[in-house]
Amino acid sequence: MKTFNDRATKYPMPVQDPLVRSQNFEEVALGYDAETAVLEAKRCLHCKNRPCVKGCPVAVDIPAFLGKIAEGAFEEAYEVISRTSSLPAVCGRVCPQERQCEKECTRGIKGESVAIGRLERFAADHHFAHTQDKPKPPAPNGHRVAVVGSGPAGLACAGDLAKMGYEVTVFEALHTAGGVLVYGIPEFRLPKKIVAREIENLVSLGVRIETNSVVGRLYTVEELQEEGFEAIFLGTGAGLPRFMGIKGENAKGVFSANEYLTRANLMKAYEEDAETPIYRAKRVAVVGGGNVAMDAARTAKRLGADVCIVYRRGREELPARKEEVVHAEEEGITFRFLTNPVEVITDADENVVALRCVEMELGEPDGSGRRRPIPKENSEFELPVDCVIMALGTSPNPLIKQTTAGLETGLHGEIAADGEGRTSLPGVFAGGDAVTGSATVILAMGAGKNAARAIDEYIRGK
Repeated sequence: MKTFNDRATKYPMPVQDPLVRSQNFEEVALGYDAETAVLEAKRCLHCKNRPCVKGCPVAVDIPAFLGKIAEGAFEEAYEVISRTSSLPAVCGRVCPQERQCEKECTRGIKGESVAIGRLERFAADHHFAHTQDKPKPPAPNGHRVAVVGSGPAGLACAGDLAKMGYEVTVFEALHTAGGVLVYGIPEFRLPKKIVAREIENLVSLGVRIETNSVVGRLYTVEELQEEGFEAIFLGTGAGLPRFMGIKGENAKGVFSANEYLTRANLMKAYEEDAETPIYRAKRVAVVGGGNVAMDAARTAKRLGADVCIVYRRGREELPARKEEVVHAEEEGITFRFLTNPVEVITDADENVVALRCVEMELGEPDGSGRRRPIPKENSEFELPVDCVIMALGTSPNPLIKQTTAGLETGLHGEIAADGEGRTSLPGVFAGGDAVTGSATVILAMGAGKNAARAIDEYIRGK
């Protein structure tokens, strides 16, 4: 039996036809079948130094789970992943593997890396399709921990603590658990039933989730401590949108990507009978070049608009995942590179009628390492649109800062914490976007896992 596959490229991921999927909100990527998964897993070289593991923020034993898939032991592969990842079906879909584990894959030196993310998704999907078993809670250790926020950082922290026997309560401000996984990432990229299934597993481990619980209003951090929680993890994310500060930005038809995506994703405003409305524009400009910009643009396309992404740098500087950019272009979304908005033009009723832009050129690298865009003289033009979506990044909500005395924060409200999540307050830890600003799901999960270890050390040390 052949145990190694010397194919130089990844097996393609089956996807919906672009003309079909741009008209629906069903998942775009359809997943590997068992035969393809085995063949792809056999491309792994099983390097002694395991560079892919070093590239994974949650240290999944990648060669081990690939080896299990290659053997056809799919459930064992899932068990390997689950030892270190609380959300394998999520990570397999939305993690930027090309910049992490797959970037370090030795197969990528002479060809394409192993499709680690696709195989992680396969293992998780196979598990959920073939078993109804739920994880069993371990013996309780008698200690209580509060987790504020049920996004990736909070869920990862809660899951790891629950496995150690802690009584964990997660306080979620919204009516549904999942944080950015449910309000930020579209259904066609991450079906909400997948998120709900992962959360059900955490509940089976003993994690308690209280929704509609805004910490800073319903309870303060100090009050949670008084209630007997021996440690608190703040995983409140970065949900405060940023704008450009240009003229006309307060007009009707200008949205933050956060609001636009929350209406579509969490409230399912795209459904005909939805109680939450959403603006069905004819011509949309999305400002930004990250994954959130791609998500907003592809959502607007599915709502019937002609969509253009306006980005002030070039294609090579796009921070979005390559796969998302390709999918957007396949679906008919256009890009205006080296273009920066300077004014939202409105009519007498303050409805958007155009976006005034200026052409840019790239200068010397800035602090991010990317070449700084510089406006060209006499290059202004108008882009006719009736809706503008700003996808320019986010900052942490200031509520926790405002209601927690002694909690040190940074310039944009980011909670100050060390690499293990320790903040300026004893027993209070933080991680994810609340600390770093908007980043990736897997980096937030890594921060949650690090904080869980530190919380365990802190409580045992007491």
